[in-house]
Amino acid sequence: MAHDRQQESPEPLDPAELGRAFADVLQQSSQLLTRFATRESSPSIPGAGHAEAVGQAFMEWARKAAANPLTLAQAQNSLWQDHLKLWQTSAWKALGQPADPVVEPKKGDKRFAAEAWTDSFLFEYIKQFYLLTARHIHAAMAGVEDLDPATAKKVDFYTRQYIDAFSPTNFALTNPQVLAETVRTGGMNLLKGLKNLLADLEHGSIRMTDVKTFKLGENLAMTKGQVVYQNELMQLLQYEPTTPVVHKRPLLIVPPWINKYYILDLRDNNSLIKWLVDQGHTTFVISWVNPDEKLAEKNFEDYLAEGTLAALDRITEATGEKAVNAIGYCLGGTLLASTLGYLAATGSARIASATFLTTMIDFSEPGELGVFIDEQSVANLEGQMEARGYLEAREMAATFNLLRANDLIWSFFINNYLLGKEPPTFDLLYWNSDSTRMPASMHSFYLRNMYQENLLCVPGAITLKGAPIDITKIDVPAYFLSTAEDHIAPWRSTYAGARLMSGPVRFVLGQAGHTAGVVNPPSTGKYDHWVGSGSDLPEDPDQWFSLAEQQAGSWWNDWRSWIETRSEEKVPADARIPGAGRLKALERAPGSYARLRLDASAA
Repeated sequence: MAHDRQQESPEPLDPAELGRAFADVLQQSSQLLTRFATRESSPSIPGAGHAEAVGQAFMEWARKAAANPLTLAQAQNSLWQDHLKLWQTSAWKALGQPADPVVEPKKGDKRFAAEAWTDSFLFEYIKQFYLLTARHIHAAMAGVEDLDPATAKKVDFYTRQYIDAFSPTNFALTNPQVLAETVRTGGMNLLKGLKNLLADLEHGSIRMTDVKTFKLGENLAMTKGQVVYQNELMQLLQYEPTTPVVHKRPLLIVPPWINKYYILDLRDNNSLIKWLVDQGHTTFVISWVNPDEKLAEKNFEDYLAEGTLAALDRITEATGEKAVNAIGYCLGGTLLASTLGYLAATGSARIASATFLTTMIDFSEPGELGVFIDEQSVANLEGQMEARGYLEAREMAATFNLLRANDLIWSFFINNYLLGKEPPTFDLLYWNSDSTRMPASMHSFYLRNMYQENLLCVPGAITLKGAPIDITKIDVPAYFLSTAEDHIAPWRSTYAGARLMSGPVRFVLGQAGHTAGVVNPPSTGKYDHWVGSGSDLPEDPDQWFSLAEQQAGSWWNDWRSWIETRSEEKVPADARIPGAGRLKALERAPGSYARLRLDASAA
């Protein structure tokens, strides 16, 4: 049969390049095997306690399923019926007849975006076979009755991990892009992929970006400022004004210590910090230390005393102002709420308004993170932290990556190992790979008191520095920004926390997820947001959403209108030069705490 077009022939291989690639692979393999062989045995297996809890969850599922075999039989019958329908539609297409697909990927599923998954009869069949089977497996696992909610969540979460892992996109022979690249390069992509795999095994995690491309202070975290104070837990950064006059009331940003602050200062075109400075805010930011075993006993109370309270004292020294507007992001917002509770209990008015970005205060519905915080898993984690003095950064990063495995694990598996490409150059992914540890005492307190016991939203249940914390006593104006696709702080959970406060609250829901929905500069016009009709928040978040109005563009402009009514008075910018007042400049921003990177390959 004549072809309408000639098939593209593979590129001729360079024997020298092939030889060098094989030599590199052999050398890396030898070094890696030697290193593993001489490594001392670990006293405990990371994640062993959680793995045991997961196994028990599936055993409980099996016991409940066995008690009702009719349900599984019905599920299997439904699966066969759908596969028969797929065979019928595929036969029609093979005969040249039009036929609608039996199943299609969910909206936003990027795995099957390549044209071959639709244009090729074979690959379209593979795609639909997988999607049908995945749908039925998930439905069958979820269809067993009488499972307790915690067990059901574990079964649901790890069933999806299994389903995602066995996607045809993750295998060379069933991924049309990988096959095409293998033909084009004569298999060199697979050899390069093996080399990348060996390098990542040695490194200990999959590379998401080329870390050597970025350097803090040069092409990331570039907003000009100075470190004006530091202690064991944090450095306080103050940024140089860019306007002739500035708001009299300073602004303090409290980022999470689970990641570094510069997610809010990536590059000039997407830096929230740069934008705030350009709006005339005298901006201070806490940059948390990357702790080691010497700070193992630092607890949540220390983060209050040496973090937010110390920052408030230093800002008063630098500016003479007794009150600030404050922004807390994620876990930093939880600390900000605790700080406000402490100030309310002690009768201090040092924070005039509070903005909470994707912040949980009520942890009754923690989303899929709840899968990792049962008693067995937390106790096992505490044992590992006690031995080291801190939570290893990669362990926490791996947990968060599992929440979006297709985007944060399998897409890089395909790119790096099957296609043999270098990871992309992307500022957000560099930040995501710049992990931080957490002190053992602090993290244990956080997991048990917030996630497990949900005590922060119970008046007086937590005492910090001798003061009982009661979130309902917080009466300062508050702005809550949540995001619709947040997998870390689900918006309905953050909404519940917003309802606890007694002052006026503005709740805003942005599009996208935990980081993209926050780092959403107005210039991009990328993501919209919803605002309520007033400060009253009905008990049901879905009722709030049904009444909310969708606004075009970034939430940043909405927040600017809100904050300006609380920062009206202006002062000359000359009075707000970092280091010009009672606090002296110690070093340039972003500071040494942010520059400390655990990833040795970035050195």
